[in-house]
Amino acid sequence: MQYEGVLRKMQTEIGQPIQYYMVFENDFLNVNQILNKEISINFIKYQCLNCGLDKPIYRQGFCKSCFFDIPSAGDWIMRPELSTAHLDKEDRDLAYEKKVQLQPHIVYLANSSNVKVGVTRKSQVPTRWIDQGAHEAIEILEVPNRYLAGITEVALKNHVGDKTNWRTMLKNEIVDENLVDWRTKLKQYIPEEALPYFIDANTETHLDFPVLRYPKKVKSLNLSKTPSYTGTLIGIKGQYLLFSDDTVFNVRSNEGLYISMRINS
Repeated sequence: MQYEGVLRKMQTEIGQPIQYYMVFENDFLNVNQILNKEISINFIKYQCLNCGLDKPIYRQGFCKSCFFDIPSAGDWIMRPELSTAHLDKEDRDLAYEKKVQLQPHIVYLANSSNVKVGVTRKSQVPTRWIDQGAHEAIEILEVPNRYLAGITEVALKNHVGDKTNWRTMLKNEIVDENLVDWRTKLKQYIPEEALPYFIDANTETHLDFPVLRYPKKVKSLNLSKTPSYTGTLIGIKGQYLLFSDDTVFNVRSNEGLYISMRINS
């Protein structure tokens, strides 16, 4: 069985365990169903997720010219505190920015390699936690726009992490934390204008990833440098495929690469 198309981040569905899907233009694959099977991945060409041209991918699946032009790659995506749509100020496309920024956002704590603070649109819960490989997460605030979420994240990351150690996450070297206690402890650092949106009463969400065995060491596969790879799939966590030889493949960081993938056994 063979699949071909441009890589995009895997779609997910909450479950016990989480279900993963690779979606191509004319086909899709439930990745859980090929656990313990040998698969071959071959890089064919680049295909920018915006213009569709065969140009080297710069960041987020876009070629360099698209990355610095399109509204969906503005600086406020990675740094939500830079959002300005609530002030009616345009960055690249005000209509797009209002659509994305002026909707409910969640400030959360997640535990993937350590406890970290993060921001996501409410519509992306729990997808964002799954993509980060978090085995537990909890909401702290629900705010009406991205700016309030961003300034809260900036304030809290002085007292808790804001990055995931992806190697630790993939090796599953994790410690369970009481995120309710963390949330209570961090409340005092929330900016005054965001404090009315604090969520007092909710519980942790626990996530179960489809992994047969975690790698002891991790070797990252970069298809631009190693255009062909064959290995036995033993797990999926975050946006990573885990293989029996300790190779790991980050599907999201390879968005915009056009590949073929064959299921060998």
